[in-house]
Amino acid sequence: MLLVLFRALAALPLPLLHATGRLLGMFVYVFPGRYRIRLDRNAKQAGYMDKRFARRASGETGAMILETPKVWLDVDACLAKTFSDDDDVVARAKAEGRGILYLTPHLGCFEITARYIAQHSPITVMYRPPRWTPLEPVMAQAREIPGLTAVPANMNGVRQFVRALRRGESVGMLPDQVPRGGEGIWTPFFERPAYTMTLAAKLAVQTGVAVILTAGERLPNGKGWRIHYVRLPEPLANDVNDLVPAINQAMEALIRRFPEQYLWSYSRYKRPDGAPPRPDFPPFPK
Repeated sequence: MLLVLFRALAALPLPLLHATGRLLGMFVYVFPGRYRIRLDRNAKQAGYMDKRFARRASGETGAMILETPKVWLDVDACLAKTFSDDDDVVARAKAEGRGILYLTPHLGCFEITARYIAQHSPITVMYRPPRWTPLEPVMAQAREIPGLTAVPANMNGVRQFVRALRRGESVGMLPDQVPRGGEGIWTPFFERPAYTMTLAAKLAVQTGVAVILTAGERLPNGKGWRIHYVRLPEPLANDVNDLVPAINQAMEALIRRFPEQYLWSYSRYKRPDGAPPRPDFPPFPK
């Protein structure tokens, strides 16, 4: 039943999905609750104090939700609306004969980026099974596209990542996803300590690959997406504890290019079970 619903949404025009999603997102923001509180405080932490910004950011979250079925199940039509002005960044990295570690924050349409990359070269991405089990068949179908290999977020998946990078291929992951306790360190994100995964930095140090941040900017009026690529300057830090903050800083700079499309409602500053105590820090800005 859920697959039928997703297919029905995927058949709708992208401008309609984006417009409807933005209206729904702004409508949800009207109601007080945990969602609005978290969005407001995270955006203000980054310096975005205006309520109008928060409403627009909530609207972009709605657009992200409604575009997802189309990206998953009508991928060819979506890729026809996707382009990049930064393809030379990837071309130069490939010319060096090394693997590429793509880091995609919760910014814009993070579902389109790996699919765009897979058109030109194989990419392996990491996924976690959905908490809501009826969604798994939909996600399984969404992962079945040429050039894209999905591996589970466990040690087996990490080993497949390492093998792919050492073959000179590409892998992709979400670097701002809060890891499990013991798999991260506290490091600043928009000047506030956030428990941040070390896996991306460890992979980069271990394999010596190029590290490229990427995001799919959602264009107005349902015109599609622009893919951004930003390569981390080299030489990269050899110490994971130094490289993790550098990745966070690069993410911040990319997010500030189109900040309303970041997922500010994500619980980025939470302390997962098993993590060390959160460093002392002033309360969120009001």
